[in-house]
Amino acid sequence: MADPELWNDPIRAERVARQLRVVAGPLDRFDQLRRQVGDWIEMADLAADEQDGDLIKILRQEAERVVSALEELELTLILQGPYDHESALLSLHAGAGGTEAQDWVSMLLRMYLRWAEKRGFKTRVIDQLPGEEAGLKSVTVEVQGENAFGFLRAERGVHRLVRISPFDASGRRHTSFASVEVIPDIEADDTVDIRPEDLRIDTFRASGAGGQHINKTESAVRITHLPTGIVVTCQSERSQHSNRETAMKILRGRLAEVKEREWEQKMAEVRGIKTDIGWGSQIRSYVFQPYTIVRDHRTRYEVGNVQAVMDGDIDGFIAAYLQGEARGSLMPEEARS
Repeated sequence: MADPELWNDPIRAERVARQLRVVAGPLDRFDQLRRQVGDWIEMADLAADEQDGDLIKILRQEAERVVSALEELELTLILQGPYDHESALLSLHAGAGGTEAQDWVSMLLRMYLRWAEKRGFKTRVIDQLPGEEAGLKSVTVEVQGENAFGFLRAERGVHRLVRISPFDASGRRHTSFASVEVIPDIEADDTVDIRPEDLRIDTFRASGAGGQHINKTESAVRITHLPTGIVVTCQSERSQHSNRETAMKILRGRLAEVKEREWEQKMAEVRGIKTDIGWGSQIRSYVFQPYTIVRDHRTRYEVGNVQAVMDGDIDGFIAAYLQGEARGSLMPEEARS
């Protein structure tokens, strides 16, 4: 950081600064917590000597805050993947269930937006496809913040909803599915090599809401990465240039994800465990009727307060997954129910 030449390249300087925060941040936080624990012990001895009830109450509250901070630090130290400290691109797609599944996507979107808000992450919807009657067929959200990808990758997979459908006049119980895809949000650098000759770029008229301009000009962009067959589209912006930039960002993330999954596979082999890192595995069930429970099938972590979960209280599920991943104790797909 002391090299004056570094600041001549703002993009590289920001990357180096971020890497420094990743390394030094946990150490600084640990030193801070160690000092807080030392102060707490001194105050606890004083409270015990003087039998000060008010001080004891304050110390209990402070102890809870320190424990919570230590748990958060533990999760941060677990995040050792090559892109764990990056921002994220979160995509939700409706599966089996028709209108009910599309409504389920909108419910999950609200859940993740509330979770991100509580975490202090910035969010921006960059692409969405509305359902015919209600909800969303698909939506992609940019989640900006340190460790956003590391936390959200715990959510990848198929999420199942069981409830009495408001779209069924007979009041029957329905089961719906939505898939969650998370890729790292990385800027153009040497992490991912994309050659222009490997791309096929098509433009077309956007569909859905957006007014006269968005529907009558070829502003939507589809990019195909020929070596891998990965296809990304973007039609949420008014200009073709903006949609192309966003599509390229998504493509970089998906190519980085390929590398990240290869890294996960290598780590699984090193640990001597078999883990499914592919798409399509059902990871969690949200049951609204006849009882209320949210259960993660990989970790067996469960919560009875469904409404709290839908309001963004999913840190427990994320922590259980990351801890299970670190220990190699996640349930294999064939054992989930």
